[in-house]
Amino acid sequence: MTNTLAPMREPFSDDIARVLSNYPTVDGYLLRLFRTFANSRRFLEKGVPNLLDRASPLDLRTREIVILRVTALNRCEYEWGVHVSAFGTAAGLSAAQIDDSASDRVDPELWSSEELQLIHAIDELCTSGNLDDPTLKRFQDRWTAEQQLEIFSLCGAYSTISFVANAARLPCEDFAARFPQAAKR
Repeated sequence: MTNTLAPMREPFSDDIARVLSNYPTVDGYLLRLFRTFANSRRFLEKGVPNLLDRASPLDLRTREIVILRVTALNRCEYEWGVHVSAFGTAAGLSAAQIDDSASDRVDPELWSSEELQLIHAIDELCTSGNLDDPTLKRFQDRWTAEQQLEIFSLCGAYSTISFVANAARLPCEDFAARFPQAAKR
């Protein structure tokens, strides 16, 4: 047994293979991140909720804004790049918005007022773990209780994913986008 957090290699044990069979692949390829989760069956099954289903109370664009911003704030190029490549176009995000999602301060000219409020809330949640009163009021006025919980859950899940990918030093997938030069530090 090794203490290094790294992607597992095949052959997987039967119980791990069974759980991994429920994870999505890219043309049959199982992402490094998912193979890293396989270091713990418990984590693989329970560590990160799958919030990428059609039952989400959030539309795809909103969901991806949350994910891109959280992974960028956590400096997780691996997961940011996977989501840009897998969902960016389908979510209707422009190249400028995608690049801006990884910036220290977003350009208000690129986003709707609702999207700016969402990004501001994400930034507060990820830096302080809370929302100040004015941000909370706007957040509650805009989002239903179910949507609020989904946004909080996405922030938590993708922070966890960022921690795992960053600590495992996962190299970007070959198909994945890379942070814009301005976002690289």
